[in-house]
Amino acid sequence: MKAIILTGGKQYLVSEGTTLYVEKLDVEEGKEVVFDKVLMLDGNVGNPYVNNAKVTAKVLKHGKNKKIRIFKYVNKQKSTRKSQGHRQPYTKVEITKIG
Repeated sequence: MKAIILTGGKQYLVSEGTTLYVEKLDVEEGKEVVFDKVLMLDGNVGNPYVNNAKVTAKVLKHGKNKKIRIFKYVNKQKSTRKSQGHRQPYTKVEITKIG
């Protein structure tokens, strides 16, 4: 059974047993989280969501991705060079039940 869920402004194609990294969720590690915004369930497309469909997942861990470097630059102007870094937080979840 496959489903497409919406979380963190992104869509994910999942099936039972799938492990994925999503935008940080405010749930403790080891707890379960329910995704109720299901866009598709086994080819049944909702408008915009499928009625009475839920995807249950277990939170495995929280963390941060590798640092990305951002460098802003305007040509021929030394005063407008700026460097910064960013580490996006994530939550690793495992899909346990689709229904």
